[in-house]
Amino acid sequence: MFWRLVTLVIIQTCAAGAGWYLAGDANQSNLALSFALMGGFAWFVMDSVRGLRLLRWLRAGSGADLTLGSGLWGEAYDRVRRLLRTSNRMTLESDNRLKDFLAALQASPNGVVLLDSETRIEWFNQTAAEHFGFDARRDMLQHIGNLVRDPGFTAYLSARDFLHDITMPGRESTMSKPVKLSVHLHPYGEGRMLLLSRDITALEQAEAMRRDFVANVSHEIRTPLTVLAGFVETLQTLALTEQERQQYLGLMSHQAQRMQTLVNDLLTLSRLEGSPLPSVNEWVSVDLLMDHCEQEAGDLSRILWSQPHELSFERSRACELAGSAVELHSAVSNLVSNAIRYTPVGKRIDVAFRLAPDGAAVFIVKDQGPGIAQEHLPRLTERFYRVDRSRSRDTGGTGLGLAIVKHVTQRHGAELSIESVPGKGSSFSITFPPHRVRRELDRQASHSARATVA
Repeated sequence: MFWRLVTLVIIQTCAAGAGWYLAGDANQSNLALSFALMGGFAWFVMDSVRGLRLLRWLRAGSGADLTLGSGLWGEAYDRVRRLLRTSNRMTLESDNRLKDFLAALQASPNGVVLLDSETRIEWFNQTAAEHFGFDARRDMLQHIGNLVRDPGFTAYLSARDFLHDITMPGRESTMSKPVKLSVHLHPYGEGRMLLLSRDITALEQAEAMRRDFVANVSHEIRTPLTVLAGFVETLQTLALTEQERQQYLGLMSHQAQRMQTLVNDLLTLSRLEGSPLPSVNEWVSVDLLMDHCEQEAGDLSRILWSQPHELSFERSRACELAGSAVELHSAVSNLVSNAIRYTPVGKRIDVAFRLAPDGAAVFIVKDQGPGIAQEHLPRLTERFYRVDRSRSRDTGGTGLGLAIVKHVTQRHGAELSIESVPGKGSSFSITFPPHRVRRELDRQASHSARATVA
């Protein structure tokens, strides 16, 4: 401000001096005063022009540089330009942080919806769009109550009690494939709300399976325990003949064996789920595997039925499988024993191990049993699932055999296939990938190559 006054005084003084000099001897003071006023006016016009240029630059918001020289307007321009650059930089940083924040929310495995004070949708991520069927171009700024019509959610939104979450069906939920969502609203800011959704379908299914598993195990063990307890009480309280005693002891032994089989199957499942995957460098002879299955099948058929089945075992000689011998034996023996348990007396059971042209191998068990209806096939590998519960228990089945087969199959990278027609029997097959199959000729060639290198 000081220098503005100095500049004004200098200009007026110079103008007054020029007027005094030009006036000569007449009216020197009047002309000097006039020139001084004219100099002040000229200074005012130039100063106003610089101010107007700065004002026009501010109004236009142009990023172009402006030359105003030194002085008040030049300093004001420099300060405003620095403030604008600082503000723009802060705005850019804020925009980048907002973009990073929204990108993080977009990458969240949970659904995120931002609602304004009137429960209108301000933003949502892709997961929320999948959960609720939202469309970014259609549903932005729409009331969420108009888009999510579940009665439970409507009541939850109206009650304004957001201390807990609710469970509701997802947009894609159907009777055959249910989808469950956990939804929780969190108030924030001035009446705004954050909606979080989470797909809990797998958790719900796991919890249902856990409940079913505990209930089934309890039921399977309680039945033989009840029988054992009854026979023990009978032996303790009644005077029995030796024949009756031996009969009761035999029944008790049968129930104890049934519980032992159940426990062994449960331990097998637990071991399969918790152990490392089988190696691809350990080879199991198919001949030995089939020999063991054939021996066990014959023994089981004679024990369970008055007349043995007609058993046919077809094998591909000189072949090996990569994997665990114990697990592979458990899988194939479970398929064979199931066929024996459910195939009527005198019927035929065919067991085969065949090599495919592409190098894969297929283990097949075909029976002439009663067959299985199509609606039961998808659930056969569930634990304790039985098509005919009474008959399964009569033949000593635990309901875990096919669950064990499924786990072994998956652990060996193989594929389990089930085909059945009611009244015409069933076919169970395990297809092993080529990298887990080795012929005897391949093994001998490998040994020869190693010997040559050595």
